[in-house]
Amino acid sequence: MVHRMPCRIVVLIASALLLLVACSAGSPQKRTVELQTAWIPMPDGVRLAADLYLPANRQRDERFPVLLEYLPYRKTESRGSRHSVYAYFVDRGYVVARVDIRGTGNSEGTLIPYEYSDIELDDGEVVIDWLSKLDYANGSVGMFGISWGGFNSIQMAMRNPPALKAIVPLMATDDLFHDDVHFMDGIMHVDSWEVSQEVENMVPGAPGYEFYDRYFNERFDRTPSMQIYKEQQRDGPWWDRASLKSDYSSIKIPVYAIGGWYDGYRDSVPRMLERMDVPVKGLIGPWGHTWPSSPYPEPGMEWRHEAVRFYDRWLKGIENGIMDEPAFAVYVRDWHPPGPIDHAPGHWRWEDGWPLQRAADRTLYFGAGGHLAGEPADAGQAALKYRPSDGVDAGGSVMWWGDFMPDQAAVDASSFSFTSAPLDRDLEILGFPRALLRASASAALAHWYVRLSDVSPDGQVTQITGAGLNGAHRDSSREPKPLTPGEIYDLAVELHFTSWIFRKGHRVRVSVSNAQWPMFWPTPYQMETALHFGAEHGSRVVLPAVPAAERPAPAFKPIETYPPLEGYGLSESETVSGYAEFSEVKRDESGNARVEMKNRVVTTYPWGKVRNVENITHRVNDNDPADASVTGSYSVIVEKPGETLVWLGVVDWRSDDKDFHFKYTKSVSRGERQILEKVWQKKIARDHQ
Repeated sequence: MVHRMPCRIVVLIASALLLLVACSAGSPQKRTVELQTAWIPMPDGVRLAADLYLPANRQRDERFPVLLEYLPYRKTESRGSRHSVYAYFVDRGYVVARVDIRGTGNSEGTLIPYEYSDIELDDGEVVIDWLSKLDYANGSVGMFGISWGGFNSIQMAMRNPPALKAIVPLMATDDLFHDDVHFMDGIMHVDSWEVSQEVENMVPGAPGYEFYDRYFNERFDRTPSMQIYKEQQRDGPWWDRASLKSDYSSIKIPVYAIGGWYDGYRDSVPRMLERMDVPVKGLIGPWGHTWPSSPYPEPGMEWRHEAVRFYDRWLKGIENGIMDEPAFAVYVRDWHPPGPIDHAPGHWRWEDGWPLQRAADRTLYFGAGGHLAGEPADAGQAALKYRPSDGVDAGGSVMWWGDFMPDQAAVDASSFSFTSAPLDRDLEILGFPRALLRASASAALAHWYVRLSDVSPDGQVTQITGAGLNGAHRDSSREPKPLTPGEIYDLAVELHFTSWIFRKGHRVRVSVSNAQWPMFWPTPYQMETALHFGAEHGSRVVLPAVPAAERPAPAFKPIETYPPLEGYGLSESETVSGYAEFSEVKRDESGNARVEMKNRVVTTYPWGKVRNVENITHRVNDNDPADASVTGSYSVIVEKPGETLVWLGVVDWRSDDKDFHFKYTKSVSRGERQILEKVWQKKIARDHQ
């Protein structure tokens, strides 16, 4: 049971007036934002650190709903990147609370063991109750956040604390096992974020970064969460604890879910629209893992305005008509060339909800010679030799499905590839394409990766979406079982949610391979796979075709901008590549293939500079697929007047045919002198991975 503490015992340790004057044409009331720092007490005596963003010119009798963003991503250092989001809400009659999770940033206590543990969520219930009882609060709390903050908004709503009235999760998921960075599509993935977060979490709070008495036990000497996650190689109760997919009825409050076509968590938006019984709104636009008000790529939209309307309805009781509008706003994507783009062609459209009642499946069948057609082909098959380093040409990122990918022609050449004739009319799709494969493998474990692309008249190949299937999970990701070599299986691969218009004269391409390295960990056996086609039940793809229809479009407000927060400089990359991008593949005579990621970012703060330095190498041996590794380091370097502090994490993750071998080294240095170091090592059995 959670024991709630009355808000009167809050200890305000500081109060600062930040002149965050909003340059906001047309905002209801231009306010100066007052920042108060506060301690929120937990039942066990630990205090969580909070930044409270308040209207400085508030009246004594004014009461406000409170919006909570609850993260481990260091509230103090994040003031520069977040203040425009928070100031927008404050201008419109809200208080915003940014709270560091236990053991992270400026909060006290022992570091949480991993994301979304019961410890984090138990504390969250106390935080929500505490915020609702502040003297200037009206008793209603909303949650929002992008990524982690979106995840735990969903998870806190599953617990239904009384004061939590509505949530707005952005770029978040309802399915941790299949969608998050640890096991995407049920397949092992080693992400640079996993390496970096271990280091970020052991850095003490800014601006002092002081080593307090319990620092070693509470922050440094903690089992790396990467090790804990990699032991959970199949779906089940461990993942269900914080996955809405296990019980959509658990949420009893309204939800406004926002996603992006170039983000890996977009699948949750239509699933929540379809499967929840509470008031739900959904929005998907043409962005990656970022706020829609500071988008990449363009066009963005003023999501904060829509969030305010939603919160006004459910936290202030204002009948403003937002729930009378269609439930789903979607940006319909048009063709663009492969690779990064600054602007995504397309248009906005309202839909009444999900699924679309007017949608009609269109089936295209695989055939000999790489043909893709509307009629079943003659019986036949195609064979492909497995090369574990294949797939590196498919993309410049090891993040997830949805990122910008280069021209797919090179990787298509080493895959099963099936291409339609030029289309005689436009074809729009919106939904989850499905690849239905009749497939076999000569080994006990194989993975299948399916990519859907648009081939333009000039031959450019733009990837639209894709997905992977762990062959051992073909019937169940909870009870995996090996393949029988040579046996033909019917495999269903649901591709990730997408929107696209194939224009007249363009061609549809479906490509299938058994490696997507370094995005996914290679299977350990040399092998050959086959795809079988012919007759109605041969290998095929089912596209969620959407017939043309006159539909209204949402009219979003222009994006409002705010001046930078003085003293908090923007992060600047010191390298050409960005987060999770890797270099050209390097191969040697022994069969090894390597790609490297190098990234250096420097951020300026009032107290000094912080450098984040990342160097990660992915390696696999084409002659021995079991021999693969991810090695490298991530460091946080704090440069203050007269002192330099360095927190370093070094990862060594390797595999053979039976086991994964994990080694992680943490260290802390002051200048050139190392003051702490510890090594964690663990052999983890491969569980159908």
